[in-house]
Amino acid sequence: MVQGKNQSRLRRARKTRARIQRAGMPRLSVHRTGRHLYAQIILPEGGQTVAAACTLQKDIKGGLKSTCNIEAAKAVGKAIAEKGIAAGIEGVAFDRSGFKYHGRIKALADAAREAGLKF
Repeated sequence: MVQGKNQSRLRRARKTRARIQRAGMPRLSVHRTGRHLYAQIILPEGGQTVAAACTLQKDIKGGLKSTCNIEAAKAVGKAIAEKGIAAGIEGVAFDRSGFKYHGRIKALADAAREAGLKF
């Protein structure tokens, strides 16, 4: 059966999430669209969101020229790391939601690591 691009991405995401769930760690879930980037830290038990950051938030969006570039991804990564550490979470598993690890996804992960989040 021929799968579309999005179906393949969702299949990869399911496999990754199953592996992360077995590990029992909080996960840093990332989603990207053509215009925005979203990140949230989700607890393994119950799936509660502890911290969230996206390019739609005024404090992040204010200093950016565009919301769909690497600078925006770095700002979201720094913000999610600060919010996660403030909530008492230092170590997470990175859930890239089936997206390739390069470009905006990689920039977000690197910025979160530099801000003190461990994964």
